[in-house]
Amino acid sequence: MNRPSESAVAEPKPGRSVGRRAVDRVGDALAFRPDRVTVIRPPARLPRLDLRELWHYRELLGRFVWRDVKVRYKQTFIGVAWAILQPFLTMVVFTLVFGKFAKFPNQGQQYPVFLYSGLLLWSYFSSALTGTSMSLVSNVPLVTKVYFPRVLLPASAALVPIVDLLMASTVLVGLMGYYHTPLGHRAYLAPAFLLLAIATALGTGLFLSALNVRYRDVPYVIPFIVQTWLYVSSVVYPIAALPLKWQWVLATNPMNGAITGFRWALVGTPPPDTGQFLVSVGSAILIFLLGLVFFRRSEPKFADTI
Repeated sequence: MNRPSESAVAEPKPGRSVGRRAVDRVGDALAFRPDRVTVIRPPARLPRLDLRELWHYRELLGRFVWRDVKVRYKQTFIGVAWAILQPFLTMVVFTLVFGKFAKFPNQGQQYPVFLYSGLLLWSYFSSALTGTSMSLVSNVPLVTKVYFPRVLLPASAALVPIVDLLMASTVLVGLMGYYHTPLGHRAYLAPAFLLLAIATALGTGLFLSALNVRYRDVPYVIPFIVQTWLYVSSVVYPIAALPLKWQWVLATNPMNGAITGFRWALVGTPPPDTGQFLVSVGSAILIFLLGLVFFRRSEPKFADTI
């Protein structure tokens, strides 16, 4: 049998030269390149947020917030009025107990105005803390089947209660009008103190949400944490009425600085002590960073554990 000549074997068939050139280019790309080195490193000990990735998913964050707002008031009897009734009724009860009977100090304001101005920010904080703590376990299908930055779930849960805060602010406006209380001259600073409460709620919620993935008894602890935190925060009493040493101890609670400053900005009560306020800000930053680090270190195990 005659073997084909070398020229016949080497000669490409018509119509296949382009395909062979493509295969050759792929082969060249897959070939070993000594000038290109791939280095595989372990994850950083202190995980960081990829801000570019978060910016890329900013629209998803908005969708999460809008979804939670709709679900919050869907098929409710009185709808958004719950956001107004809950802090208002709490204010009525606390006014009778702490204002009328216990005679707590009110820093020169009518006690309902003093109380509600602090309760307004506290209501946001308690709702945000509870929502962020439950954000992962209430979105199991998303966590296990779809990739996105998991921190968006606690972040959206921390933003949703701002809508309630804005609606509940109408009651404060009514109380200030009824008691002829002028608006504070530093009202434009109120969002800064709200930001301090957001950082505190989000940092604590990041820690508890990651912990809740592994230990499902965390939801039973959250109401106790919120209730205890209320009475060590200056909601029903001013922190300035306490002995000086206890003022500095409670200044480590970021909500004391946030509530005192928020109340000062809106209704004109005495401003927070500068040193104590800086302690509160430092505590809020520390809580946020510790919660973020714990969340990011636990994040790779969420899909397997939840």
